[in-house]
Amino acid sequence: MDSFLFAMLLVFAIALGGRDQLIIAQFSEVEERNFGLLIAGAACAVMSAGVMAYAGSTMAAILPPRAADMLVAFALAIAAFELCWRVKVKPMKEPTRSYIAIGAVLLARQIGDAARFAIFALAAEAVYPTTAFIGGAIGGIAAIGLGWTLGLAQLQRFPLRTIRFGFGFCLIVAALVIGLNARYMFL
Repeated sequence: MDSFLFAMLLVFAIALGGRDQLIIAQFSEVEERNFGLLIAGAACAVMSAGVMAYAGSTMAAILPPRAADMLVAFALAIAAFELCWRVKVKPMKEPTRSYIAIGAVLLARQIGDAARFAIFALAAEAVYPTTAFIGGAIGGIAAIGLGWTLGLAQLQRFPLRTIRFGFGFCLIVAALVIGLNARYMFL
């Protein structure tokens, strides 16, 4: 239950201002909040959460416990680095109406983003990685839904860059503590 709730809240918070959310928000404004776009975004969030949860749990299962903890630390460090990276969404000249094309772009963006690396880390550390997958998928769907509801203009009114830096700092501290604990066993 803890990994479910933690994954859901962490993924939603980390996905704020992410590339996938901004892409959905941009298409949402152009297509006047079409439900097909929301469904495509939700499906991509579920698929990317499933891929990363499976990868995290599978890789952690073959490693010794201290090495699995180090894997979690590396995943959180990668997520922190991605959170500090500037998010740029190019303005659309002629937006596509194909949900498969939009879904392919979203899935490619989501597989390597910070929120999915958090799912990877939580699934690697969880006793039952399925709960991390379900929580991460729901958090990802909620973030996509927020972008779809607000649209790009309203979403960019929030201090998303500052929020992402704040979460990036928290994740790098967590990665350092977990990594040092895996190495020196002080906690």
